[in-house]
Amino acid sequence: MSINLITPEDEKEIVSAIQEAEKNTSGEIRVHIEKECKEDVFSRAKNVFEYLKMHETELKNGVLFYVSTIDRRFYILGDQGINKVVTDDFWESTKEVVIAHFKKEQFKQGLVEGILKAGEQLKKFFPYATDDINELSDEISRG
Repeated sequence: MSINLITPEDEKEIVSAIQEAEKNTSGEIRVHIEKECKEDVFSRAKNVFEYLKMHETELKNGVLFYVSTIDRRFYILGDQGINKVVTDDFWESTKEVVIAHFKKEQFKQGLVEGILKAGEQLKKFFPYATDDINELSDEISRG
């Protein structure tokens, strides 16, 4: 599997899902795709999170969907503002939705459904405010 597991059309749909999810929440969602994860997947996701400056959001409510294509690793990482208020299994059901699609090689669909589900969950704790600004890019980043 190559780093290009999604087409340019798929990418547009993923970005649209991020924009749709963020209409309901002040949370900030990013997707990062790279070829290989040469370290522990949690450590790598955390490094990417910091590199993308996701920890600098005002409410500490950024969420990273990290995907490593060759070694098929996936991680959802939420910032400390989220982790202070949610239950321990908050991300588990979202992760299961994404991975179920990934196992069927449905990468775009997995990310879209996971992003929309994350947005639904986030709006309970971080509802959209009329003065909300988009603090992070909605574009997919690549490593």
